Amino acid sequence: MNPHAPHHDPAAEDDDEGALPGRLPIREVARLTGVNAVTLRAWERRYGLIVPHRTPKGHRLYDAEHVAKIQAILTWIDRGVAIGQVKGLLRDEQPATLEIPSLWGDKRQSLIEAISNLDERRLDDGFNSALALYPPHTLCQQLLLPLLDQLELRWRGQFGAQAERVFFQSWLRSKLGARVYHCNRQHNGRPLLLINLSDRPMEPGLWLTAWLASYAGYPVTVFDWPVPPTELALSVEHIRPRGLLLYSSQALKIAHLPHLVAGYDCPSLVIVPTAHIQRQALRVLMEGENSPRLADSPLTALQMLADLNLLDS
Repeated sequence: MNPHAPHHDPAAEDDDEGALPGRLPIREVARLTGVNAVTLRAWERRYGLIVPHRTPKGHRLYDAEHVAKIQAILTWIDRGVAIGQVKGLLRDEQPATLEIPSLWGDKRQSLIEAISNLDERRLDDGFNSALALYPPHTLCQQLLLPLLDQLELRWRGQFGAQAERVFFQSWLRSKLGARVYHCNRQHNGRPLLLINLSDRPMEPGLWLTAWLASYAGYPVTVFDWPVPPTELALSVEHIRPRGLLLYSSQALKIAHLPHLVAGYDCPSLVIVPTAHIQRQALRVLMEGENSPRLADSPLTALQMLADLNLLDS
């Protein structure tokens, strides 16, 4: 299973008819590659990157060569190449080891300027333009996670840092929360339950994890604030999640962790960017058969979810 692939794309339904042997409708290509139908159409219309076959009724159909080309495009954009440059690189059969200046630094700088000016429209436009052309996994890896690192450095001891932090994190939670909500309307079954263990509300890493998971086909329920162990047990009893994800950007209170993850019949993941610092202390908690898994980023957590094969739970 592709952990980055969307489970359902309602925009793709009008292209699902008329599939022929050896040719795939756009929805199936989106599932295989992790590039949704809207982005595939944008690559076709704006750049002529992927030109599918058409049925007599005009429905798009893709073959194995198209799928391989999409994978090649993803390789280039994951290395930071602008989508507008990819067609020339593919045409010239340039090796994937070629050094190309990255576009992501410029995109991050543009977003930082919008954040520094508390300019919501510019921030929104910058993110939306990137989202129209790149899959969420790429945006998380190349744009948003490095952006968060840059912002944390920027905010150390700077006047106005708290205003910028609240502005950006409120925007991010609203933006990704809306996408999680709409994805949830398309998914069935038991949700993943994500819990914020930090003292801080609006944890960006929590919402990035929720966004990636919902895009990959998992229904998601988010608790954006810690809950006591006894009330967490009650919540798990009512929600019956397929998996429990505990997120903290801060160092974990390891003595409390066993009480949070013990006694549940669903898999649990602990996502903490400081995992490498606490790895030795956390290792004891990871030794039992039903012990939680440890992830150090939303991307790692998504891969672990795929490894656990929870999508059909």
